[in-house]
Order: sequence, then C-alpha cells, then structure tokens
Amino acid sequence: MTEKEVQLLGFERRDESEEPNPYYYYVYKIVDGVDFITSANDEVENGEWSVEFLEANPKIIFTKFEEVQALINLLTKRIKPRQK
Repeated sequence: MTEKEVQLLGFERRDESEEPNPYYYYVYKIVDGVDFITSANDEVENGEWSVEFLEANPKIIFTKFEEVQALINLLTKRIKPRQK
C-alpha cells in the first residue's frame, strides 16, 4: 500500500528525531489496546508500506489497502459505547 493510502485511511504521522537519522511512521488507534502501526519510512521498500497491530506477538501484517480498510471498518462498527 502506498503512503497516500495510509493517509487516506486516517493514520496519524509520528515523527521521531533520533539523530543522525530522523524517521517517521503512522499510527491508528481503534480503542485502548487496539492500535495499528505502519513500517517506518526508512524501512519501506519499493514504496510499499505495511500495517500491523501494535505489540502483537507474533506479528500480524497487512499490505493491501482494501484489507486494512475493511478491518478498520469492521472493528469500528463493533465498538460498544460506554454505559454511564
């Protein structure tokens, strides 16, 4: 998936200023404990970005825009509002 597609999905860019090689990546929070993170820009090969669940072990990696879009839609539809 391209960086533009990552942005279209609503991922937020995070910049890291580690010297001498600053880099950035994107994150998308569904709910507390369910977050997606992309590969860092310095890890991207041939312009293809990947998305994975943050801190999942083993990793679950997605590379297709349509799959990530469907997963985000499915998960957000199932969020139950908190009761007061």
